[in-house]
Amino acid sequence: MTQTNTPHRGLAFYLLAAFFGLFVVFLYGPMLMIFILSFQGPTGGLTFPMHGVSFHWFGDLWSSSRYGDLGGAFRRSLVLGGLSLVITAVVCLFAGLAFRHRFWGAGPIFYLAIVSLVVPGILLGLGISQLFQLLGIQLSWWLSGLGAHLSWTLPFGLLIMFAVLNRFDGSWEEAARDAGASAWQVLSYVTVPILFPGLIAVALFGFTLSYDEMPRSLLTVGGNNTLPIEISNMTTNVTTPALYAIGTVTSAVSFLVIAAAFVAIAIVQKRRARAQKG
Repeated sequence: MTQTNTPHRGLAFYLLAAFFGLFVVFLYGPMLMIFILSFQGPTGGLTFPMHGVSFHWFGDLWSSSRYGDLGGAFRRSLVLGGLSLVITAVVCLFAGLAFRHRFWGAGPIFYLAIVSLVVPGILLGLGISQLFQLLGIQLSWWLSGLGAHLSWTLPFGLLIMFAVLNRFDGSWEEAARDAGASAWQVLSYVTVPILFPGLIAVALFGFTLSYDEMPRSLLTVGGNNTLPIEISNMTTNVTTPALYAIGTVTSAVSFLVIAAAFVAIAIVQKRRARAQKG
């Protein structure tokens, strides 16, 4: 019986492997093409074959004025991503801890917190811009733009934190309290270190969702565009590999943030291992 099923199992394995390989190609193939074409020579175009290999278009991005305020947009997106990272991680941590206990109105508050996930981003951005104009507050990337981004990052972060806290054992906190630890000591020495990998995941979502967000930014950042808006503008008037170069740069930033998150998790795990051995 086992010998009869073995060929079928092998065939199923190869079919699944082929399907997964096609999925990986479909997912990363376009990105790989952009990476390769961004290293075209000075006379290169937007398609293959390549005409030389150089870093010309990366330097042209920052030295030429024909791409608009690309440097400023890049800095603004990094700042917005960093602010969203910190605020999302902190707010979702305390919100998740609060929802561990039943309180009056918990259900409606939860649904209000995540309702922005189903509202089209452009409509939510329009509502935020109208609210600021009604209050007489000037639209700016660091205020109204940040609020629009948080309406996107906070619900995702809250859902992730719920999943993390679902596996959290509260007996560790009870043991710390029984040992005489204060509420702040329990939070800083027990709760946060245990939840740290989950907080890193929340922070990563906060940064990447903000860094790439465009619909909620269009009507809320005022006169100073973020990087996704500048890239969208470039697609209408730029016909050089510089368009691919900015795609490579933005992808590299995302990969660096993810790598930094993994390094932080590895450092925390090593410290835990050393503490357990000690």
